[in-house]
Amino acid sequence: MAGETESDRDGMSEAELSELVELLRSLIRIKSVNPPGDEILAARYLERVLTDEGLQPTVVEPAPGRGSIVARVHGEGGSRGGAGDALLLLSHLDVVPADAAGWTHDPFGGDLADGYVWGRGAVDMKGMVAMEVQVMRRLARAARAAGRNPATDPIPGLARDVIFCSTADEEAGGWQGANWIVNEHPDWLRAAAALNEAGGISTTYGGIRFYPIQVAEKGFAVYRLRVKGRWGHGSVPTDDNAAVIAARVITRLAEPGPVRLTDPIRLMMERALPHVPSGARDAIAGIATAEPAAIDATLRRLCDPALALTISAIIRDTVSIGIVTAGLKYNIIPGAAEIVIDCRTLPGTTEEAMRAEVRRRVGDELMAHVEIELEQAAPSAQAPIESDMYRLLEDVVKAHDPHGVPLPFLAPFATDAKHLARIGVPTYGFSPLRVRPEDGLLNLMHGDDERVSVEALRFGLPVLWDAVRRFCS
Repeated sequence: MAGETESDRDGMSEAELSELVELLRSLIRIKSVNPPGDEILAARYLERVLTDEGLQPTVVEPAPGRGSIVARVHGEGGSRGGAGDALLLLSHLDVVPADAAGWTHDPFGGDLADGYVWGRGAVDMKGMVAMEVQVMRRLARAARAAGRNPATDPIPGLARDVIFCSTADEEAGGWQGANWIVNEHPDWLRAAAALNEAGGISTTYGGIRFYPIQVAEKGFAVYRLRVKGRWGHGSVPTDDNAAVIAARVITRLAEPGPVRLTDPIRLMMERALPHVPSGARDAIAGIATAEPAAIDATLRRLCDPALALTISAIIRDTVSIGIVTAGLKYNIIPGAAEIVIDCRTLPGTTEEAMRAEVRRRVGDELMAHVEIELEQAAPSAQAPIESDMYRLLEDVVKAHDPHGVPLPFLAPFATDAKHLARIGVPTYGFSPLRVRPEDGLLNLMHGDDERVSVEALRFGLPVLWDAVRRFCS
């Protein structure tokens, strides 16, 4: 791409790395916890950053405090110059709450210590926000170096437009963020492909670094189960104690469901098998036909706890117990109880099918005491694996880590990809970081002491830049 410097092509300078790290630290210090959100504070901060680079970002606030930001740079056109041929860099500004009591550093201090940037959002996902903004900075600076206006003129060597969008509310479904933009301003986000969170982060197994690239994600359905019993005096235990009935329901829902291997997971296993230790190959190859209990025992034997739980979650529809309430006083037998459950659905599982599965697990005799109410739901999303973008991401990983093994991956959680799917934008999880095996990022997402190493960022930005450069040149 015209206007590149040597550091652009081969990595980045120490000055740019420091700029990236400081950007991330500043974002962490903006307390955009959802709920309530206050993402507008982060959106306004990024508006100033991008405006300083000569861009003209747009900030929207569909509800008080719920801010999202969109910015675009322009390609030089040609056969791939249309608006729908753009590349979208997607991210979100909100983070989940953090209890400082469990942290080594202030979760909103943005500390730089021991080679890490510490704080809520370092991994999920202000680190990716910072890398995407740095890509936009590079593009704007290339335009200015060529004497062009980055807000209106084509970027030298860029064939496609590049869109940056960082949204509110992703951690609560994205309804006031990506969903609102898709409904009200879909043309802002129309693109040939989007790069998003939750992929491209190395996972070491058997001494091999694997890079899962997210091509699909689960949907979700949140149900409120109202359990009916009979109120009574605590001195005379009864069979229709709603709390006891709820406990039986919970026990049944907590059992792992049947295994179903989707296409991304089948392909992931096929491509991983030649690289895993020989003692694990037969066990992994037999997952599809084993009993659920045997599968989970095998995963616990072969993998660390976090990886075992993740794999278990991506091979079945899952049910997690979220909230349980019952009772008014210790000496009153509860006549009512409520259970809120979080169901995560594989591609191909509809909300109706998930509701039927909940009923099946609970069983007819207990369902006589239970009413089910759907609180919210969203479908799964899946992007093509056989696509130019996916092949490019594999090539980019191999170029920057010749010993790394890229794999397609299904995320056990939902992202804003589900909203983009409604306007036909295929979304790939690719927030590249090369991390040490002991870093355990699966445990840090939404956990205590969330942090990302400076070295992981040093690896990640050039990889993301290379993906953007190759796809858009």
